[in-house]
Amino acid sequence: MVVLVKLNALVMKIFTTNQVKTLDRYTITNEPIASVDLMERAAERLLELMVDQFSKGEVFYIFVGPGNNGGDGLAVARMLSCIGKKIYVFLLTLPDDLSPDALINYRRLSKAMGPSIGVLESGNLPDIPDEAIVVDAIFGSGLNRPIEGLAREVIHHINRYKNTIVAIDIPSGLPGEDCGSVPEDAIIRADYTYTLEFPKVSFFFPENARFVGAWTIVPIGTHPKAIERTKSNYTYLLMQNVAKLIPERPFFGHKGTFGHLLVVAGSKGMMGASMLVGKGAYRSGAGLVTCHVPFGQGIVLQIGIPEVLVQEDISTTCFTTIQDIDKYDAISVGPGIGQGNETAIALEQLFRNANVHMVIDADAINLMVEHPQLQELLPANSVLTPHPKELERLVGKWSNSFERIVKQRDYAIQHKVVLLCKGANTTVALPSGELIFNSSGNSGMATGGTGDVLAGIVGGLLAQGFTPVDSALIGVFVHGLAGDIAATKVSKQSLMASDILNFLGDAWLTIK
Repeated sequence: MVVLVKLNALVMKIFTTNQVKTLDRYTITNEPIASVDLMERAAERLLELMVDQFSKGEVFYIFVGPGNNGGDGLAVARMLSCIGKKIYVFLLTLPDDLSPDALINYRRLSKAMGPSIGVLESGNLPDIPDEAIVVDAIFGSGLNRPIEGLAREVIHHINRYKNTIVAIDIPSGLPGEDCGSVPEDAIIRADYTYTLEFPKVSFFFPENARFVGAWTIVPIGTHPKAIERTKSNYTYLLMQNVAKLIPERPFFGHKGTFGHLLVVAGSKGMMGASMLVGKGAYRSGAGLVTCHVPFGQGIVLQIGIPEVLVQEDISTTCFTTIQDIDKYDAISVGPGIGQGNETAIALEQLFRNANVHMVIDADAINLMVEHPQLQELLPANSVLTPHPKELERLVGKWSNSFERIVKQRDYAIQHKVVLLCKGANTTVALPSGELIFNSSGNSGMATGGTGDVLAGIVGGLLAQGFTPVDSALIGVFVHGLAGDIAATKVSKQSLMASDILNFLGDAWLTIK
């Protein structure tokens, strides 16, 4: 059975926008601190980051909405003015219509030296000079309605310019979770987002990258007990979290101690898949790796990976049968095996007879889609590692990434498996319904064979006795980290799957 890690102790929680409001209220009550003073503390942190990042910036155009996000912008405007920056502030509403804390900061700003404050009017919006840095403090994550009227006109106006745009907490108009119904022209296109205390779920979706830009977490001192006590189904996997999951290898360990992985991968003309999976398994610390390949193809493996053991099929072209699987500690199946009927029958036999944890990838997933009875036989606690198109075939089409993670989560719950979707911020869905976003990896890894390496890493971890959850979390992080290290050596453009293998050792050393 799956032994779930205690996620709140191991990863950064990601809270929904409604939960963030509750956390703020708890902090205000139990620190205790006045809400306007919490806003002041947030503004001080924002100022530090802004001045550090834009040390040469002298002119700031700050667009302020009626709520507390606007209050943050007003407080930052005052602080920028006090250090000699040229500040222009534009309100979307009359001062008397500001929230109580925003109004306090408006009055404080009005007493400060130098800033220009104006109220925006439809059809008469200000020109923005090229040298100005635009600060978006129009709406925060608490927005729960479509943006219309003057606010939408202002957002469209700002987006027309090529100035650097910094969004406070979240780009105005972008929801914190489901963005499916929001028109694109009603969202600020920020270059940088300074998010307060926690990233938003919507930051992890590829379609939102053009709105969020590069995001940075700005700690504001949310009460630690509030964070600890508030359950979250979304979390962010970091290096220090992964390090806690990896014990020291025992001094007296031997190859039997570290498990025996069976790799069912490759077919005639696709033997590279078997080699990549096998190497990934060895690079993850597995003691022994046996690759099941078509008859006559074993020589390819033994030349390419002298360490690997070979088991040959009766077929000269593909996976059709397998014997004696009881001696293995885990199985990694799918990459490059093809989608023929003989292979589908063999996969069904494997599902019926295996009594160890499995990694299921690539063609094995495609066969599950073509032969639905395989999904009924899907062993509980398996780790499935599809890329987005394979996941779509498995769970059905989606209209946006939030809908995708819902489908991904529901499948993991229904079938009691760990289901991950490879890509930027690889998402891991657990049988408990929890979703983890990975923090490592880069676009250079979007090339053939990298998924095969991941299937080997996760399989090797399973063979060593790591739980399916831990194997998936460690696997996706170290795989991405090796890709990050490789990119610094060979560039993203030149990165190949074999480079990830070559830098896995550096990744393990970096984690430890």
